[in-house]
Amino acid sequence: MRLRHIEVFNAVMLTGSVSGAARLINVTQPAVSRILQHAEIQLGFALFQRTKGRLAPTTEALTLYPHIERLFAQLDEVQRLAANLRAGRSANELRVLTVLALSYEILPRAIQQFRARHPEVLITIESLHSPQIISALVLQEADVGFVFSPVAHPSLVQEHLADGRMACIVPKGLLPARLVRQGAVSLAELAQTPVIGLDVRDPVGTSLNQACREAGVGLRSDISVQTYHAALALAHHGLGAALVDDCTAVSADRTRVDVLRLEPLIPVPIKALRPAARPGSVAAEAFVRCVQQAVLKPA
Repeated sequence: MRLRHIEVFNAVMLTGSVSGAARLINVTQPAVSRILQHAEIQLGFALFQRTKGRLAPTTEALTLYPHIERLFAQLDEVQRLAANLRAGRSANELRVLTVLALSYEILPRAIQQFRARHPEVLITIESLHSPQIISALVLQEADVGFVFSPVAHPSLVQEHLADGRMACIVPKGLLPARLVRQGAVSLAELAQTPVIGLDVRDPVGTSLNQACREAGVGLRSDISVQTYHAALALAHHGLGAALVDDCTAVSADRTRVDVLRLEPLIPVPIKALRPAARPGSVAAEAFVRCVQQAVLKPA
């Protein structure tokens, strides 16, 4: 199929008629019919059957359509990237993407430092999941992103900022006093304790599951969440132990919970990502350094 065939096929699938397709792509109805007929001749099978004045897709058309949708999604990305390249970047603008866990304490402290040195720069912060951050940076929709796991992508440059680790946040009185006094708890010692589960698709959740398998420990998780701060909030209300990154642990209310090291060490590397095709601005570099300082020297 040629691109024109694909465009017409998609328009008919979206509108269900030749007239609707013609209006959608701004051509005449005879042109739509002609292009559609030519596509069917080239393919060797029918794409639509006329039913009560509408075009009903054949089985073959329904099989093709998911691939056509993916193609148009990729074309949309190309258009967005072109628009971003055409618009350029203001030296006084900084667009930052971050995983949610860094947005509560670490990013505000970093912004406070950054604003003291660069008060003229306009900052936009958006909290997303790691795959969304990677996609947006590849499309050059932001200047820098912060994630919790290594990223291998030819269009991105990554910088290691710090070596974080997982911590255990437990409601007061949930664990024996001797464990709290020693300041650390093992996975095995949590085996009989209710634990707030993390999404297995999350990098930290994946690392936790792997560590449990290696230790031969099964944790009790009657409640699962998608974000570390949701786990922390549940721990604050006494609903179980939260196994979270140490950046999230900074937000813990120590009048309500105890913060313990989790053993064995489960690393949570903190990475800065930037588009490889665009030179980093002075503002972006300064912001990365502020984030790194906030991570390494929390208040």
